[in-house]
Amino acid sequence: MQFRHERLANGLDVIAEISPGALSTSVGFFVRTGARDESDSLWGASHFLEHMVFKGTHDLSADEINRRFDWMGAAANAFTSEEDTVYHAAVLPDQQEQAVSLLARMMRPALRDEDFRTEKLVILEEIRMYDDQPPFGADDRCRAAFFGGHPLARSVLGTVDSVTALTVEAMRDYHRRRYAPGNIVLACTGAVDFDALVESARRHCGEWDPLPPPDRAVPPTARPPGGRSTVEAITRPAAALEYAVRMSAGPDGADDDRFPAKVLAVILGDDSGSRLYWSLVDSGDAEHASLHHHDFLDAGLFATQLSCDASDVEAMLARIVDLYVEVGRRGVAAAELEQARNKLAGRVVLAGERPRRRLFGVGLEWARAGRYRSVADDLAIVEGIDLDDVHRVLARWPLHGPSTTVLAGPHAAASL
Repeated sequence: MQFRHERLANGLDVIAEISPGALSTSVGFFVRTGARDESDSLWGASHFLEHMVFKGTHDLSADEINRRFDWMGAAANAFTSEEDTVYHAAVLPDQQEQAVSLLARMMRPALRDEDFRTEKLVILEEIRMYDDQPPFGADDRCRAAFFGGHPLARSVLGTVDSVTALTVEAMRDYHRRRYAPGNIVLACTGAVDFDALVESARRHCGEWDPLPPPDRAVPPTARPPGGRSTVEAITRPAAALEYAVRMSAGPDGADDDRFPAKVLAVILGDDSGSRLYWSLVDSGDAEHASLHHHDFLDAGLFATQLSCDASDVEAMLARIVDLYVEVGRRGVAAAELEQARNKLAGRVVLAGERPRRRLFGVGLEWARAGRYRSVADDLAIVEGIDLDDVHRVLARWPLHGPSTTVLAGPHAAASL
């Protein structure tokens, strides 16, 4: 594989991981904006704007955009997270220019009043559906309580009130500021003609007006609070199961311990072959129990997720905490570490064989940190993690320590 990078005069980064043997090309625009970049009056704007990008440009209707993707045979989509908004398409190599051209034109949407009013109804319905389906917004509620005054407390969808109050003028200004070329990365993976990619970028994006990149740094005093555990409840009497989300502090995206933290999460909470799986799921005591590590620009967390019979939720959470206490006291075994490294290494290699999967790894890493990691680099990181690394994470961020828990389901109703 070969990595190439060029920056246009207006600040747009163009990057590519070129795989000579690949049979497809994946292309994406990675915008450094998400829920954390919004204010109270703009809460939900990033996700709403993602929808509006597909509603058409000044010379392309939404129907025409869909028809062009379909004509290319493209697998195209988009997503919004706490820190990124990504628009992507996977095509045959011969369609590279057409895919870049269409996505680039979409990055300058019309944002018409009528489309805005219509799509607002779609967003509001999406928010209501999200709250009415398991886990009934427990993850967003838990994140909000865990992060407190930190920008990461904001949910991606926003709220019914915030989206209802959002104006099209505010969205247009948000787009102007956040979709400036210096805040966007154009990434391509697979069978890539890089010289043609750069030429396409100059032709379709070179006239975008530059703006200074927005500052996303958060003062240390605004980082997630700690020191005590809290429990909140969402009442859903008709739910078949009880859902629990528990969050505790972990290494952030700039901390090298984020890598052993992910290994630890596999050891303790992978969907199969982990301690939580054997203790709670394989035994039939819970439908689901898992642990994941999430890292952001300036914060990190461990998220435990549980679903079980409502009458058992307190006992199941106690067993999980006991398991965390035990691993904190005794550590993990060498065999567990080797198994977790094998799992992660396998995932790295399998993802590396698919340009579409590599697009997200390459694009997000550059958008967040301005660096490139090859598949070999990722494998070296995984293979270099040892027991001392994992035990250091357990000591720095004890899983049985202060946490935020949100329950959703009939148990919450019975206990109130």
